Amino acid sequence: METYPVRVEARLEEPLNRGLWLVKWLLAIPHYIVLSLLWTAFAVLTVVAFFAILFTGRYPRTLFDFNLGVLRWTWRVAYYSYGALGTDRYPPFSLGAEPDYPATLDIAYPERLSRGLVLVKWWLLAIPHYLIVGLFTSGSVISWRGDLPDSGGVFYTLDWGGLIGLLVLIAALFLLFTGRYPHGVFDLVIGMNRWALRVAAYATLMTDAYPPFRLEQGGQETPRPEAPRAAHAQVRHGAGSIVTITLGALLAFAAIGTAAAGAGAAVLSQSRDGGFLTTASARVSTSTYALTTDQITISEPGATALRTLAGRIRVQTGDPHLFIGIADRARAASYLDTLAYDQVTRLTPDNAGYRRHPGSAPATPPAAQTFWTVSGQGSIMWDIEPGDWTLVVMNTDGSARVTADLTLAATLPGLTGVTTALFLTTGVLLIAGFILILVGVRLATAPADHPRQPAPVP
Repeated sequence: METYPVRVEARLEEPLNRGLWLVKWLLAIPHYIVLSLLWTAFAVLTVVAFFAILFTGRYPRTLFDFNLGVLRWTWRVAYYSYGALGTDRYPPFSLGAEPDYPATLDIAYPERLSRGLVLVKWWLLAIPHYLIVGLFTSGSVISWRGDLPDSGGVFYTLDWGGLIGLLVLIAALFLLFTGRYPHGVFDLVIGMNRWALRVAAYATLMTDAYPPFRLEQGGQETPRPEAPRAAHAQVRHGAGSIVTITLGALLAFAAIGTAAAGAGAAVLSQSRDGGFLTTASARVSTSTYALTTDQITISEPGATALRTLAGRIRVQTGDPHLFIGIADRARAASYLDTLAYDQVTRLTPDNAGYRRHPGSAPATPPAAQTFWTVSGQGSIMWDIEPGDWTLVVMNTDGSARVTADLTLAATLPGLTGVTTALFLTTGVLLIAGFILILVGVRLATAPADHPRQPAPVP
């Protein structure tokens, strides 16, 4: 019976410092920063490997060894920190095997991989394992709670992360008070980590061997007789190769963002109605004589930029009989300051907030005033200008009780250009990213083969 191709091993390095685990989160921050970049590269290279396997049946060796290095690095940091707390030896900044470190990970390189299996194993076939590994590792720093009043739906909690986190917490408390790491807990923690890493390797296409449904506890895997394998020299990724591949993967990852933004801009461009892109309506209502906005201040550079980006602005009330006007705040002050009105302080499609200003009824209807920059009934068009502005909605006869369904629309003349620029940026980022990945692959080197000794002369 052959050994499973993903080997995860660890040895407990005792004695361990009683209190060092309290600050390991701080000591590991440099590793977390580097790993965040390396895992972005890992994700991009896994997508590249997906297509390579689909068309050739092979996982490119250089990419395989890079991703294996990321898993090794991650396992060493997890073992040092809160994935196990099994050593106080600081993890090396390395993608290599590091056999002297107390946590090791190795994956046998597969000569051939199934082209059809690559389509389903990472999502469909791995679902049972995802459920189990979720129990081992689930947990987050932020939890969603919709039952708390006035919380906006979000409540911050501190979870330890599934069964592994719970067991590591128990081990940490034992360590703090007794100076010993319970060996039974250690065996369980390593067994769960081993299961999770095997599933990670399978789901990221690095093996076709289905992970076994067994919890192999302990630091050392059970040796099994296996068929001899042909030796393969691992590719070595130097600093130049790692940096180049990671930078290329980050550019390719950024291209996903610009592509998504470009697609969104294209959808918005196609959803214009009569040349305008309109927001959802928001209902506002008052028992007084007018509704106004907060003061809208637009600087000279800001007005130019807004005219370029937003174009012409349209404001509608949803009722063709309502008066709507925009005026310079200072010019409208003498009229508004005598009115009883509500100032809208918060406006969303589902909710609005108001601040009431006491006063009396207007002496004359709003349309009789001459200070309006632009005004109309039910709808107005406005070309943005610098200044301090206020928007006012009233009944045309100046009576009390005003209700409106406000919508804001803009022509967005630059949207087509933005869409084109985003797609061009996507192309440039993809090309640059894959060029850098190829350069990084070229920079990676395999150890030189030892020269064969000449046969002895008889």
